[in-house]
Amino acid sequence: MSQMPHVTERQPVTRTCPFDPPAEYRTLRDEAPVAEVTLPDGATGWLGSRYADVRAVLADPRFSARRRQLRTGGPPADAPAPPPAPGMFIMMDAPEHTRFRRLLTGQFTVRRMRQLAPAVERIVAEHLDAMAAAGGPVDLVQTFALPIPSLVICELLGVPYADREEFQRNSATLVRLDAGPEEVRQAQAAMNAYFHRLAADKRAEPGDDILSGLVRSGELTDDELAGVGGLLLIAGHETTANMIALGTLCLLRNPGQLAALRADPSLMDGAVEELLRYLTVVQYGVRRTALEDVELGGRRIPAGSLVVAVLSSGNRDADQFPDEPEQLDVGRTSRSHLAFGHGVHQCLGQQLARVEMKAALSALFARFPDLRPAVPVEDVPMRDDMLVYGVHELPVTW
Repeated sequence: MSQMPHVTERQPVTRTCPFDPPAEYRTLRDEAPVAEVTLPDGATGWLGSRYADVRAVLADPRFSARRRQLRTGGPPADAPAPPPAPGMFIMMDAPEHTRFRRLLTGQFTVRRMRQLAPAVERIVAEHLDAMAAAGGPVDLVQTFALPIPSLVICELLGVPYADREEFQRNSATLVRLDAGPEEVRQAQAAMNAYFHRLAADKRAEPGDDILSGLVRSGELTDDELAGVGGLLLIAGHETTANMIALGTLCLLRNPGQLAALRADPSLMDGAVEELLRYLTVVQYGVRRTALEDVELGGRRIPAGSLVVAVLSSGNRDADQFPDEPEQLDVGRTSRSHLAFGHGVHQCLGQQLARVEMKAALSALFARFPDLRPAVPVEDVPMRDDMLVYGVHELPVTW
């Protein structure tokens, strides 16, 4: 194992194009694919920027999912990670993670997600009707991209959509990089209290939804139910909403690719995969902690080290995507991207996200063939300040 000099640069965070990860990752993939850097919260860690190394980190149980979350203004960056909160299974290792994953895997089967397609298409059509009735310009985030996955995950979980203002406000705080410790604590407490109330409601009057199924299983405490519910609710609308909005803007800025989709709608399945690869909205990577000394990309990672698997960089690696990976190509046939992660923690809701993206993008561009941004693209506010990348708002007209 080679011992190269320490790399003292900071993890790249500044984008020169709204659709590309920071350009420095190209240099890192070529010259220092496993590099020791200072992370955005001041911690020292190791970046894996090549596809093979990102996959290796996510598949290797010697890299623990228990880690301190990226957050500015919190506890000391190199302080030990606290125990994961009840139900926060994405920060657990086996066997604790296995217990939660087993309970939830049956709720997110490919078959069940595909059976949801007609309901998703109906929700999409209703929101397009409302957009058409209102007339442009409208904010695509608030009128279309956010409500669709929010409605769907609420229906799946058994969460009243009427409560969306409360949970969307709290979830937005929890994915803000600059949220202060007290803001985070209050948002987490509010989300937990909300799901405690819901769990009590499900016990009294269970329905045909995921939370009711978890209550009926009898395997989770109320604290665990609250943690799982909050995690699924946030993951179920934050990522997909931003992929729909950012994917729309990306296609509008790539008219040749959009024209190819319109000419051949059968390309949409592949286009969804390509947008997931190309945009990769988990913008700062996935954090892991080395449980022992591990070799990664020829470097020795000491036990206890923080390791960041940079999904967005791995998805631009020419060794895995040899045909111009820096370009959007809706005809690309590779489905091996890392947008949903890899290994035992791979996203549970990935099939649902695919169903929602396909329904939303197909219907949006069919209904509004003259759709275009209502402001200069450089004036669209990007979510550089969030763990999940995208746009804060997207004014469009037609």
